[in-house]
Amino acid sequence: MAYSCQAVSAIAAYRALLRIVGPAYILVAFLGRIPLAMSQLGVLVLVSSELDSYGTGGAAAGILAIANAVGSPIAGALADRIGQRPVVLVQSLVGAAGLAAVVLVTDPDASRALIFTAAGVTGFAMPQVGPLARVRWRPITRDAGDQRRLVDAAFSYEGAADEASFVLGPALIGVLAIIAAPAGALLAAAVILAVFGSWFAVHWTSELVAKRSTTDGSGAGSEPLWSVAFAVLVLAQLCIGTIFGSVQTGTAVLARAEGHAGSAGLIHAVLGIGSVTAGLAITALPERILYATRMLVAAVGLLLLSAPLLLVDSIPALVGVIALLGFAVAPYMISNFALAGILVPVHRVGTAMTLLAGATGIGYALGASIAGRLADDGGHTPAFAVTVGAAGVAVLLAGVANKALREARPYDPLAA
Repeated sequence: MAYSCQAVSAIAAYRALLRIVGPAYILVAFLGRIPLAMSQLGVLVLVSSELDSYGTGGAAAGILAIANAVGSPIAGALADRIGQRPVVLVQSLVGAAGLAAVVLVTDPDASRALIFTAAGVTGFAMPQVGPLARVRWRPITRDAGDQRRLVDAAFSYEGAADEASFVLGPALIGVLAIIAAPAGALLAAAVILAVFGSWFAVHWTSELVAKRSTTDGSGAGSEPLWSVAFAVLVLAQLCIGTIFGSVQTGTAVLARAEGHAGSAGLIHAVLGIGSVTAGLAITALPERILYATRMLVAAVGLLLLSAPLLLVDSIPALVGVIALLGFAVAPYMISNFALAGILVPVHRVGTAMTLLAGATGIGYALGASIAGRLADDGGHTPAFAVTVGAAGVAVLLAGVANKALREARPYDPLAA
């Protein structure tokens, strides 16, 4: 009965959020984050197929991810200072042009340096719509009543939406790579970013963030961002990014070996099905189950559910393992981002969220590049070994830091 009541409360919270912002914002904020999910796998598939080298494709995708990891916190800090609208608008337009440029410069005779440069510039410019959308929910729900519950539901939704984007993004790459070749898939991502990234930038909710930055008290931005607890969260996102990059690479290698290279995106998209389901359901958990506890349990789940990847030798087996692995992904990420929203100064939430997203990108780069090199020599199993290793590190980190995360003092009085 208690669980049923929690579930009803979660549904009511989701309905309240939808009433406040309207369905158009939910759609725009979701579609605006898809190009980033498409870009990494799209570059990997495009460059790998054109140059016939997973190492080069993984390096190009990794460079894009690293550049995004560097650029996102800079953009987040700038958005904290001057508002999201101008920052995200410029990022969306420049990022869209960058994706088109990657397509133009990638061919078998192209200079690798030119391809890597185009990928780097594109990654630096791409907006992190998901983390920036998280920043908007506190000012959006300020006058809605029971803000704690609404923000908790919003963060759970955003975690599920991120995972859903990483379902649809690779799936679109897979479908469009078959219909219009990998180049056509990346050009589609450019169009989506130009339209929906820009729309997200100019949506009325962006003005609420700007108003909060200038009206919520004096001395905004003077509080320290970094703490032991926040550093743990950054490392945790590095682990999950490594899992993403290595799973994508291992999936691409196995799919190609089985004669279905174009289906790599569709196969990897299965990871997000369980993740979206778990992400939406986690709001029903009682508030007494702390985020630090959820993080630790989810990390153990990542390790246990990723271990069978070392045994897969066919696409059906891979699909089954990836589908189950997804159930641990969203709870882990939601816990990390929710902890960051509680523990960092309210005026620096944008910087913090984009730093976590940037750490995820760096982890993706590490996972994709290391797995790519190992796959060139040994196939998909060594690539998936990177996945299992990253999950093991996540468990160790969550276990060692559990006490520190429980005892960390919140900056936001709403989370106290």
